Amino acid sequence: MAEPAALHPVQLYVYDLSKGMARRLSPVMLGKQLEGIWHTSIIVHKDEFFFDSGGISSCAPGGTLLGPPDLVVDLGNTEVTEELFLEYLSSLGESMFRSESYNIFEHNCNTFSNEVAQFLTGRKIPSYITDLPSEVLATPFGQALRPLLDTIQIQTPGGNAFSRHNGQS
Repeated sequence: MAEPAALHPVQLYVYDLSKGMARRLSPVMLGKQLEGIWHTSIIVHKDEFFFDSGGISSCAPGGTLLGPPDLVVDLGNTEVTEELFLEYLSSLGESMFRSESYNIFEHNCNTFSNEVAQFLTGRKIPSYITDLPSEVLATPFGQALRPLLDTIQIQTPGGNAFSRHNGQS
């Protein structure tokens, strides 16, 4: 009889890049309440994985200069082995999530976290995170700022560029 596959916990780390400023200023600037400007990452196999304008990166959980997350969401468990997961990340880094594909509104850290969460657990990340760009762009102020915001390339300080050669670099 085959042994059952090992289960590995999967978590979503949620960081508010505005450090509370979005909550205070969004009603005046956007005419609607935003709770934060979200950066997310996936924690699995004892590492934190995220996507920014530098491509896919990893670090020890909470190891970026963002510090500890503002919220941790348990996404469930996965049977995906670390080896298979690293192969999957390598293929994503060569296709959908190359550094030049980063776009602050349409292809960002939350897009990556959502894709990886579905691969690992079959579950999406919370919609209040993935819907944020369209909420901002639906406001006159968001539309006015879009040309400027489209030029922003976010790199999360403290991560290491993901490399398949040795799992991580």
